[in-house]
Amino acid sequence: MDIIYLGHSCFLLNYKQVKLVTDPFGEAVGFKQRQAAADIVTISHNHRDHSDLSRIKGGGPRVINGPGEYEVSGVSIIGVAAWHDDKNGENRGKNTIYVIDMGDVRLCHLGDLGHKLTDKQLDLIDGVDVLLIPVGGEVTIGPAEASDVVKQVSPGLVIPMHYKTREHGNAFAKFFGVKEFLDEVGGSFKKASKIKLTKTDVPEETEFVVMERKS
Repeated sequence: MDIIYLGHSCFLLNYKQVKLVTDPFGEAVGFKQRQAAADIVTISHNHRDHSDLSRIKGGGPRVINGPGEYEVSGVSIIGVAAWHDDKNGENRGKNTIYVIDMGDVRLCHLGDLGHKLTDKQLDLIDGVDVLLIPVGGEVTIGPAEASDVVKQVSPGLVIPMHYKTREHGNAFAKFFGVKEFLDEVGGSFKKASKIKLTKTDVPEETEFVVMERKS
């Protein structure tokens, strides 16, 4: 599996000839996601900064938007029901967590998760190698809660997302940056512009990787 970060909560995952894009976004975040070709698109919820299909190049991707079990082009995907807040959706509605099996690697995209994971959710996302986790707070879990979720899941690699950067617009001014999360988990991390990963590359002890956005 190849992992490329397009910004915000959007990643491009490649495995053989299959391309999957998570949570495509438009100008609502203050900068525009580059257009990306995709065979599969996952949408965690229908807010504009997570569901802009105009950023998908070409036509006809399979769009997955909600809980369920899916099999597309040899990729297995489980959508797990969750909430965008810690009030059972009362404030911000629903969120879908996606567990994505591409080749021999299991990746989990938490979307705009707003709470710690329940036992039922943990059962459904068992065995995660790579965790894509929101850390910016304000409308999702923040650094402290994200640290707790990492401990719940115990993945090999953790890639933070959905945090404030210099590129973000004013709507995201109250978000935490990635540094606050890294401080919370101990400060040690690696940087990467692209990750190439097989099962044998997954570390036994959890490691943190901050990815550079491909613009």
